[in-house]
Amino acid sequence: MDIAKQLELIKRGAVEIVSEEELAKKLEAAVREKRPLRIKAGFDPTAPDIHLGHTVLLRKLRQFQDLGHEVYFLIGDFTACIGDPTGRSSLRKTLSPEEVQENASTYKKQAARILDIEKIKVVFNSHWFSKMPVAEILRLTMHTTVSQMLARQDFKKRLEQNQEISLLEFMYPILQGYDSVVLKADVELGGTDQIFNLLVGRDLQKDFGQEPQVVMTMPLLEGTDGVNKMSKSLGNYIAINDTPKDMFGKIMSISDELMLKYFTLLTDDNLEEVKSIHPRNAKVSLAKDIIRQYYSLEDADNAHREFERVFSSKEIPEDLEVLSLTQPLSIIDVVTQAGLVKSRNEVRRLIQQKAVDFNGVRIEDEKFIVDSAGVLRVGTRRFLKIEFK
Repeated sequence: MDIAKQLELIKRGAVEIVSEEELAKKLEAAVREKRPLRIKAGFDPTAPDIHLGHTVLLRKLRQFQDLGHEVYFLIGDFTACIGDPTGRSSLRKTLSPEEVQENASTYKKQAARILDIEKIKVVFNSHWFSKMPVAEILRLTMHTTVSQMLARQDFKKRLEQNQEISLLEFMYPILQGYDSVVLKADVELGGTDQIFNLLVGRDLQKDFGQEPQVVMTMPLLEGTDGVNKMSKSLGNYIAINDTPKDMFGKIMSISDELMLKYFTLLTDDNLEEVKSIHPRNAKVSLAKDIIRQYYSLEDADNAHREFERVFSSKEIPEDLEVLSLTQPLSIIDVVTQAGLVKSRNEVRRLIQQKAVDFNGVRIEDEKFIVDSAGVLRVGTRRFLKIEFK
């Protein structure tokens, strides 16, 4: 593929490239010298599940991979023990080495559903940091200043609000930047919230006599609420391990405005053709495309049929989860015990929104007692079959 077409593919969905001119020169050099570029992306294994928000970066890595470049999948097992301060209003809880290793093994397995895992370089930054003398690590701090750190938006905001910033957090972008020095990265990818850390990598490479990496940022994907960044803690995420049925329902729940962004970042579909399709049909196409990527076309078709059967025909799903009770319980206790929602307050909110019914009858009183067998519906996608022993 010629350089112009490579750039067109690489730029799709990207927010910023520092700089595009440098990237073009690196691509030209790769062709001329018959060598792949080193593409780096770092992942701190702070949680075991990968959701569609994570796949934005992974899909871009796959594009580089398909163009013949070498992807370095950096697992920040050392830096994860520090905790990335990016976007945090307080110091992040550090993880134990055991927790990091467990999450890292899960990450690799899930990433293999997107990347050609046999052709990537999986590296752990503990391999160099754990062997570095303390004096050498401290010398890295000479490459940046306190004023530069405090210019960071998240640090600046915390300082204005009289919230503590630990010196440990100052170390994080320096260590992440040094990863690029060790790997001699040509390009580093990250979310828009990572721009400061990525630019530190460029500066460190210059200081160490290397050609600076091109920095490329990708958008943060909003979750199903359409407002906040996709996050497991906010409950607005779509995990790549979700069942096809759940994945289909969640994707169909996103707004029409958000749909085009999902198409741009999560598929290779022609965006002009997408814009010409009726929004509902486009959303069906989006859901099936994403499910096909992580399961199969058959699974996508089955999820579509089940969605139409349940939500268009107002029928009840065939494979209901069952909760067996030994005694009558309040509706709030039943819903929370079944794990359909995270908190009792959320159940109350759903009842107020008239989004809970039992055997087809809407529940309007949070003191409602479930004392007989039946089917409970919470929201539009969650069903539960109640049995009594």
